[in-house]
Amino acid sequence: MADQVIPHFQNDGGVETIRIGAREFMCIGATPPFDHPHVFLDMGADASIVCPYCSTHYVHDAELAPGVSDPAGCLWAPAEAAE
Repeated sequence: MADQVIPHFQNDGGVETIRIGAREFMCIGATPPFDHPHVFLDMGADASIVCPYCSTHYVHDAELAPGVSDPAGCLWAPAEAAE
């Protein structure tokens, strides 16, 4: 997976569950500077995982692309990467 970018997701809206298209990703909690330690999460063969820091429940949705979330807008990228 070293040749792929790991998507980072945030939960600024405080929703209980975020559906995502990735099984391996980083949860940052909220947009910086209100983020928690960026934690790598790997669902493996499971359909979902809960972030141990912010308790966001992430559910894998095979119909979504790896960097897509439902609700929309939960994908996060550093400002320098967005330029």
